[in-house]
Amino acid sequence: MFVYEKKLQFPVKIATPNPKLAAFIISQYGGPDGELGASMRYLSQRYSMPYEEAKGLLTDIGTEELGHMEMVAAIVHQLTRNLSDQEVRENPAFAPYFVDHTTGVYPAAASGFPWSAGSIQSTGDVIADLTEDLAAEQKARLTYDNILRLSDDPDVNNVIRFLREREIVHFQRFGECLRLCKERMDTKNVYYVNPSFDK
Repeated sequence: MFVYEKKLQFPVKIATPNPKLAAFIISQYGGPDGELGASMRYLSQRYSMPYEEAKGLLTDIGTEELGHMEMVAAIVHQLTRNLSDQEVRENPAFAPYFVDHTTGVYPAAASGFPWSAGSIQSTGDVIADLTEDLAAEQKARLTYDNILRLSDDPDVNNVIRFLREREIVHFQRFGECLRLCKERMDTKNVYYVNPSFDK
């Protein structure tokens, strides 16, 4: 069960619209390493996770990623609010997005490719899934690093830095979780069986 609190985890208050920057940031909404994929990955993996602590962690982080999705959507929305036709024409990075979605927030990568569940995995294997989660958090952190390299807007950068920091925390928690799960598995060969399937 989810409880929705009507405030963002970190305030998003963008003073200056910038559709070019929005065209990059949209990748963290619906790109291959974005928040939508992360939330779907973790909330799907929790069902086959055999250990309650790991299941709880996947639920907690997956739920937090939904909140991060909302923050990224708020950034994109605020960066594209009240645009004139001329501003759209002067931003070739944003214009193709505008043609399909105007200024609606649509899950896509910066390249324009729409979100697909093909960018995530849920295998039911403890080690495979948690290793995937570690990699996902690092790829998300890298994408936030790249956005910070492209952005000179302090309002945007404050939020991106917060989100980047959360990716690092999630990576650390998944590392701890993987260690705990391995301790509960066959100590001679943690790759021998899948405890969620092999009994």
